Amino acid sequence: MPHFEGDIEKIGMEESSSPQSSSSAVHELERDAAEASSPPAVGVHDAANLNDMNDNDDRQFEFEEFTEEEIEAAATSVPESRPSVNIPPHSAIQSAGPGATPELMEMFYQRLFPFKALFQWLNHFPSPTSSFTNREIAFTLQNDAYLRYQSFPTYDAMKKEVIRLNPSRFEIGPVYSANPRDRKIVRKAAFRPLEKELVFDIDMTDYDEIRTCCSGTKICNKCWNFITVAIKVLDVALRVDFGFKHVLWVYSGRRGAHAWVCDKRARELDDAKRRAVASYLELVRGGAQSNKKVNLKRPLHPMVTRSLNILRESFSSTILVDQDPWRAPEHVDKLLKLLPDKALNQELKKRWETTSDQSSASKWADIDSLAQQGVSKSLDAKELKEAKQDVVLEYLYPRLDAEVSKHLNHLLKSPFCIHPGTGRVCVPINSARPETFDPMDVPTVSQLIDEIDEYDATHGTSESSEKLADYEKTSLKPYVEYFHRFVSDLMKEEMKEKRQLDQENGESLDF
Repeated sequence: MPHFEGDIEKIGMEESSSPQSSSSAVHELERDAAEASSPPAVGVHDAANLNDMNDNDDRQFEFEEFTEEEIEAAATSVPESRPSVNIPPHSAIQSAGPGATPELMEMFYQRLFPFKALFQWLNHFPSPTSSFTNREIAFTLQNDAYLRYQSFPTYDAMKKEVIRLNPSRFEIGPVYSANPRDRKIVRKAAFRPLEKELVFDIDMTDYDEIRTCCSGTKICNKCWNFITVAIKVLDVALRVDFGFKHVLWVYSGRRGAHAWVCDKRARELDDAKRRAVASYLELVRGGAQSNKKVNLKRPLHPMVTRSLNILRESFSSTILVDQDPWRAPEHVDKLLKLLPDKALNQELKKRWETTSDQSSASKWADIDSLAQQGVSKSLDAKELKEAKQDVVLEYLYPRLDAEVSKHLNHLLKSPFCIHPGTGRVCVPINSARPETFDPMDVPTVSQLIDEIDEYDATHGTSESSEKLADYEKTSLKPYVEYFHRFVSDLMKEEMKEKRQLDQENGESLDF
């Protein structure tokens, strides 16, 4: 039996509630953002986590003991020490391709997974608080059983249980009003989700009707540009329009990316406000059978105008060249249906029928060329310009799985999990430079274990080698360090805010 009581079920993810919509929710959020301080420039700053304050997880820290200097000193990076465990040699494990075998997964959890940083990220403070102890963790076991409502008193307890269970993946849920393990013994009304990071999910399969290079679970650098552009558009919107500062983007391990908005204001949003934020950011609507998925009023909202300016930078290369969606004669009708003038459409169709192998870039240029030649007396130039803007948005604007964002009790795969199909690690993406991220370069669990073996074989048991954490010997190092800096920035801000509030209230802060 597991050490921590929970529900075991076959994969059947979250229990979704039906939040009520609120027409004023976006206005409330915009007002909150206006009152918040201006967000810093997007980038990676030299800060670190508070690992050194967590050596004894059971110790309770009193916030009054921290000085400003001590809070700043908490940003000094102290890597997790190398665990003292008996690890079977990698050569003893049969290769199973890129996928992650149970043996490889166990080694990964024991030697590489950044448990302490994950605890700090979820907890926001050095010692355990209800943000961690009342947080739901859900495990997918190697036999595909789904173990829900797990919770842990310390990071060390979570680490030991993860290593013991050796799940193929695990997911992060909300912070509840009571410990999730006690949900069966508390009144139903007393057990409810209180907070969770605002999350967004972008999946490449939602672009299948547009991308021509790949389909289904396959991706390449050409279609990954959809995700790159989506990160650029959404990251700016979250920071500028809502004033959020702590936005963590994470590679899903195969064909998508997740955003975790970790600001306190974001974590405390109820379902109605989450729905409002998702609706504000969602422009592309309708299934594969919809003729037109973008229908906007003019003049355009400033967010849409800003997004268009970002999209224009990539439209020519990503859509017209890489995807080339209208080259085949049978695909031009889709473009023509998005243009407003029938006479112009007829002339375009005639021209394209005589040049069957004409590229999408050439056909896109033909629209303005024929319009300027006056082939249609009824053509409205303003209406045509707006229609072309809608085409850019329909083909390149982020396609969100909005349901993921709308519900407080939704669970999402944890950063640094291993994708069971690809064996790749779900690593953070630097949102300041998303174009530098290559999913093909993300290490697999098998590769990481090989890198540790190679490093140890090269450097032996020198003193400097012994002091290194295992992740520092691998290509996982820059991703873990990025996560450490992100967590440190988040913790430093929340610690200072909490101390200031405590001083204003004249109360001591005990965890």
